[in-house]
Amino acid sequence: MEIEDKFDVPADYELPKLTGLPGVTEAVGPKSHQLVALYFDTPDLRLAARGITLRRRRGGTDPGWHLKLPKARGVRQEITHPLTRSTKIVPVELADLVLAYTRGAPLVPVAELDTRRSVTTLVNGAGVRLVEVADDRVKGTVFGDASHVERWREVEAELLNGDEKLLGKVGKRLGKAGAAPAASASKLARLLEAAGSVSAPRRAETGPGSAGEVVVGYLTSQVQALLSQDPRVRRSEEEAVHQMRVAARRLRSALKSFKTVVESTGSLQEELKWLGEVLGEARDLEVIRERFAHRLDTLDDPLVVGPVRSRLSSDLLDREHEAYDRIREALGGERYFALLDALDDLVATPVLTKAAGKPAGTLDSVAAKTWRRVTRAYEAAQAIDDLAEREIAMHEVRKAAKRARYTAEALGNKKLAKRAEDVQEVLGTHQDGVVAQERLAAEAAAARLAGEDTFTCGVLTGLERAAAQHAHDEFPRIWDETVAAVADLL
Repeated sequence: MEIEDKFDVPADYELPKLTGLPGVTEAVGPKSHQLVALYFDTPDLRLAARGITLRRRRGGTDPGWHLKLPKARGVRQEITHPLTRSTKIVPVELADLVLAYTRGAPLVPVAELDTRRSVTTLVNGAGVRLVEVADDRVKGTVFGDASHVERWREVEAELLNGDEKLLGKVGKRLGKAGAAPAASASKLARLLEAAGSVSAPRRAETGPGSAGEVVVGYLTSQVQALLSQDPRVRRSEEEAVHQMRVAARRLRSALKSFKTVVESTGSLQEELKWLGEVLGEARDLEVIRERFAHRLDTLDDPLVVGPVRSRLSSDLLDREHEAYDRIREALGGERYFALLDALDDLVATPVLTKAAGKPAGTLDSVAAKTWRRVTRAYEAAQAIDDLAEREIAMHEVRKAAKRARYTAEALGNKKLAKRAEDVQEVLGTHQDGVVAQERLAAEAAAARLAGEDTFTCGVLTGLERAAAQHAHDEFPRIWDETVAAVADLL
């Protein structure tokens, strides 16, 4: 992860003294470098439009291929790859990570940046490098039928081993000397903007303070969330599959809840459901594997008999890896690219109804409606005499509560969202315990066939049964408290 601040400075800017800051005992340098970076994108600059840079750079202390992905304000995720012999072919490992943006279009050289860099490093008394300040004089060239050349100067302050408070103080000192926060997110963005080569992704026009503005704004944020997780899923990063699936679920839920504002989304909802199912297998295996690992860690050693850790860990992990392979295959297919195109169209040209032009406050009725769905589902479940069928019906209550939660979150109703989440979580705890018992039964059966001791599987089954029963017993109290609280909110 990179944490840095960028500044625009005039050609005659004088870098101020950077000693005397808290914890800084010496400013080492400046040291000069010549950097030549060749940037790659699709011919229509799809990466640049999303604030993504992919380059092959020679010179300096970190030559190689660099992929920078948007992460959060002031923080970017950077992925590196060693230099390759070819200057015109992007390494497959990096090309795959931007498939959600290129969607199969070729990656070609689009620009070059030739930078004379002067680096000053701030260190503490122990010689630890805290912040690096780079003073760059840049020549940028855009390739194409109408080539464009631009020259400018900028300063970057990058956090190394210091804290963000120090980085802020460095920025203030640079500012007092005449530096201004950079108008562009990156050198490439500045060059392309100056050349008039790139345009921002399309966004729908909605009235200020309207229901349409709220709904389209929420949908846009969730599309961005889904896209931001795509490279992380491909790299099997922690929680990435979960976060991507949540974004897909929130989008689908919002399209259902706000169908009176945005219409004609039935096929898109089905494709989001498909994506959630694609991601679900690996996520469910990940959760159950981590759950069993935690359970085993809490048991006394005499209760852990035979190769149970291997069966409930490495065996499940192997299946998880296989599920990830299926995810990567799906994320490289035309169906997924078509879904992403549909999501782009959704936020750019949604089919809005007359209700979209009404005040945002009119959406409060949608939150109330989604909660009524929860109560109706609960009443229907309680009317079922057969216990097994009632348990199945209670799963519908959980799904309705999740939708009510997502709807409340979209509308900024934190109190209702929290109450719906309480219902969702206690029912989820019960369901997780039931699923864990089913998985343990299957693993125990396989262990018996292999001649393994199944005692520990029995112990774990008892723990899961107790957890599920506790949640089952807790639910009536939580439900009554929630119903009473929601009555005061709606």
